[in-house]
Amino acid sequence: MYQLDEKIWFWVLGIIPVIILFFLLLQFWKHRTQRKFADKALLKKLSPNASLFKSILKLVVLSLAFACLALALVNPKIGSKLETIKREGVDIVFAVDVSKSMLAEDIAPNRLEKAKQLVTQIINNLASDRVGIIAYAGKAFPQLPITTDYGSAKMFLQSMNTDMLSSQGTAINEAIKLATTYFDDEEQTNRILIIISDGEDHSEEAAAVAEEANEAGIRIFTIGVGDVNGGPIPEKRNGIVLNYKKDNQGETVITRLDEETLKSIAAEANGVYLNGRNTNDVVKEIGDILNGMDKKEFETKEYADFKDQFQWFLAFAIFFLLIDIFLLERKTAWLKKLNLFNENL
Repeated sequence: MYQLDEKIWFWVLGIIPVIILFFLLLQFWKHRTQRKFADKALLKKLSPNASLFKSILKLVVLSLAFACLALALVNPKIGSKLETIKREGVDIVFAVDVSKSMLAEDIAPNRLEKAKQLVTQIINNLASDRVGIIAYAGKAFPQLPITTDYGSAKMFLQSMNTDMLSSQGTAINEAIKLATTYFDDEEQTNRILIIISDGEDHSEEAAAVAEEANEAGIRIFTIGVGDVNGGPIPEKRNGIVLNYKKDNQGETVITRLDEETLKSIAAEANGVYLNGRNTNDVVKEIGDILNGMDKKEFETKEYADFKDQFQWFLAFAIFFLLIDIFLLERKTAWLKKLNLFNENL
């Protein structure tokens, strides 16, 4: 396990392409100036020890020095002590709809991005609960197992998109079935499944599967994203709308928020349906529900002690800088023997 202490210092890496660009411009200027001064054969006689390879080597060494310096400033830390910590909370699995209909922009910026915002804000307001993430469309895919690492949860959440699953459609029942495998039977914690979707369900089995999940001790809350009046599904390239999705008859597909399906799923699993238009209201209501639930104690292993590692990168940076200082740009005896780039011809 590692941590990055000062990520802002990654900007130092931006110096490397500047150095490379400066080097290329300098080589171009030198080449043009030398060609004006004398032809190639004469230049070889005037400066027989000139070496392009040594110049490139110095560039690589200097770039490595700046890369190590950037990492030293960022100060990576490695966990050195793993401790078992007792927590109290509930287990929450988020099932996020990633079908193509989630690209509709009837709620800003679009349904999928709104779903990500909702999950992110809910996670931000959690204390010691465990979370897991599922992505689903025509099939369900485990995105993140149950964990207390909220940072990883939000990272995996942001990587989700409508192209991650080849099986299209919307099968909420698949997400519910997969969620039942997330919870540890030995840890009798309160189990929550939060489904974030536009409610379009092509399986028509979700309510029955939700009832079965409830019998297994899982409460299901549903959050609807979208508008009941619906909207078209844009087809974009590089952020530009090229067209809108059409059906087999060539008509523009209008996808609508199906609140009734989401309400029936929540009702079958002792949960609540929430309209996701107002993020603050949803986060508050979910928070109130979770706070009112009994918290079960469970154990989790976490790194409690992190040690700085900047000194290694600083040492390498100094080492590469010293090499760059003492590395001459002219050919040396061993380099002449290697004859890299056919420089002796």
